[in-house]
Amino acid sequence: MAIKIEKKITGYNVVKPEDKAAPAAASASPQVVAKPAEPKQAEVIQMHESLERPETLVGSTFKIKSPLFEHALYVTINDIVLNAGTRHEQRRPFEIFINSKNMDHFQWIVALTRILSAVFRKGGDVTFIVEELKAVFDPRGGYFKSGGIYMPSIVAEIGAVLEQHMKNIGLIHDPEMSDSQRALIAEKRAAYEAASAKKNSDTSSVGAHPVREASATTESETESETSSFPPGATLCHKCNTQALVLMDGCQTCLNCGYSKCG
Repeated sequence: MAIKIEKKITGYNVVKPEDKAAPAAASASPQVVAKPAEPKQAEVIQMHESLERPETLVGSTFKIKSPLFEHALYVTINDIVLNAGTRHEQRRPFEIFINSKNMDHFQWIVALTRILSAVFRKGGDVTFIVEELKAVFDPRGGYFKSGGIYMPSIVAEIGAVLEQHMKNIGLIHDPEMSDSQRALIAEKRAAYEAASAKKNSDTSSVGAHPVREASATTESETESETSSFPPGATLCHKCNTQALVLMDGCQTCLNCGYSKCG
């Protein structure tokens, strides 16, 4: 195509094909403003079954003394620390060991520790194990541990130990009672103990036999050694603590505040 030049030529320059392509590309793409480099984020390490065991692990050891066994059980739970030194740092259970001089239940103890350790190393939410273990009942009957807490079986107490360890490392969070709830429980406990003391004094003034008074004192002393709650308290199905008393025609727990009347 011919182009007619109507003005006087004052100079000329040879335009190459690559010189034409550069302005076209610049006009086609918008101008990119350079952004400051973002700080490098730490790589978050999640728990999974292929995670190798470090040379050193941190953990805790708990002692279980049950009337069902002659010798105590020692439960050791070791944790792995993920993302150490970062804001994503977290402790997770990695393995569990149970040792005892009692060899009667050696097989199921070894099986339980291996299965639990495998579940820990699998990763994910492992807090469900606590409820599964605490729901195991012994057909021969359970027992009360120190503090008046009922344990339906030795496996259930292992679950309670595991729950306590998970609370210590922050995997399980206990709903805290408000100050008003604590004050209400303390008030109810004081009222119950005052009413019980008055009832006992009235009974003794009527003329109870000295032998019965001595035996009642012995029983109350025995119960007070195992529980910090009133002797007449029964088992609370919510917290498994022998702290349920009858007050104003309503069953009320002096440990967790549970009440059948709401």
